Amino acid sequence: MSQSKISALLKLLSVFDVLFSALIVAPCVIIFWRGIWDLMAVYIYPEDLILSTIVSTIFGICGRMLSALCQTQLEDSFHPKMGKISWYLASRVYTIVMGVVVINSWRGPWELLTLLTGEDNLMVHAVSFFGGLMLLMMAKSVRNTNSTPCEIVTDSDVDNYFKIVTRFKTYVSGRVSFFILDCIFSVVIVGTLVVFIWRGLWIMVDIFLFPDDPEASAHGSLILGYSIIAVLFIMQPIVRNVCNKLSGAARLLFADLFIIVCLVGTINVWRGIWMCLDIYFLPDNKVLSCWITLTVSLVLLILLGCSNSLLVRGVYIDAEEPDGKCVVLPCYYLRIIFQAEKLKKINKKMQMYEKPEKLDNIENNHIVTISGIVDEDDCGGIDNRANSDILKGLDVP
Repeated sequence: MSQSKISALLKLLSVFDVLFSALIVAPCVIIFWRGIWDLMAVYIYPEDLILSTIVSTIFGICGRMLSALCQTQLEDSFHPKMGKISWYLASRVYTIVMGVVVINSWRGPWELLTLLTGEDNLMVHAVSFFGGLMLLMMAKSVRNTNSTPCEIVTDSDVDNYFKIVTRFKTYVSGRVSFFILDCIFSVVIVGTLVVFIWRGLWIMVDIFLFPDDPEASAHGSLILGYSIIAVLFIMQPIVRNVCNKLSGAARLLFADLFIIVCLVGTINVWRGIWMCLDIYFLPDNKVLSCWITLTVSLVLLILLGCSNSLLVRGVYIDAEEPDGKCVVLPCYYLRIIFQAEKLKKINKKMQMYEKPEKLDNIENNHIVTISGIVDEDDCGGIDNRANSDILKGLDVP
């Protein structure tokens, strides 16, 4: 297959990836979050909101800290070598448990802030949003506010399934005290700031977007959110080219502004879907509504191999990738499958050179930067770490 055909195919796959993320993965993730979030209010001290939020906060933050601190032990204990079925069950149980943990780590601080400040004080929400953004910009961590539909996290990277990247990328094999402090900063400081930013913007939309008409507000959020996301994906090549020409502080600021616009679209999509479920799906039986929706969404995400999209974990640095890729929205699904199949064929043809490319080099955008993931501008879709001289001599369909 020629380079032009490969490029055209990758562009088509990228369109399908965006639609898949926006119309399937994103609704499933939001539905699951809404189900767990509302069920926590039912099952965790429903008569005492203060105690309920405190329990959620402690459970969520301690659970995320424990998963970060024990990631090496989890990687050593659970691996496909233990048997495919055992590995599959263990990894998906981990994802479900961590999903509950992560959602509680958001629900706790969110509801505590509501108890302390209420929901009608616009100034408080503006400070929560803009103040949190300023602090994250200083920490070069704004990109951690991003979520589906602007990204997909697949379950395919088995070697890094339990890996959680911390802000300063320290390792337990080094100074243990530094690693613990890094985990605390990543989970408590960065994680809580992200919650404050989301809550601040979410409630500001509540205040300004048809506050007296929930249905119009929900529909307005959906239209606004998906419109912003669509424009961002269409403009992505232009934005990437502009970012590629910038350097230093200008490049960092440009990347942060792009992520902030993504955040506005993302929060409106989340808010719109969440409110539509509250309004239209079994509004008189909230518990049944939550159980049905979260079960269906979870099963679908597991079957599609995208259940890791449920989790919020790891801290990533702004504008870290080269060549403008820091503004590429990592929605990779069909392209990862395409890359895997292509690498298998390349491995067979490269055996004569005794330099086979390992399939485990396929990168999961949740674990590593996206600089090596396939797109239409990178070596016709081949992982750019492959030997380009050898690839030029191969006609790989």
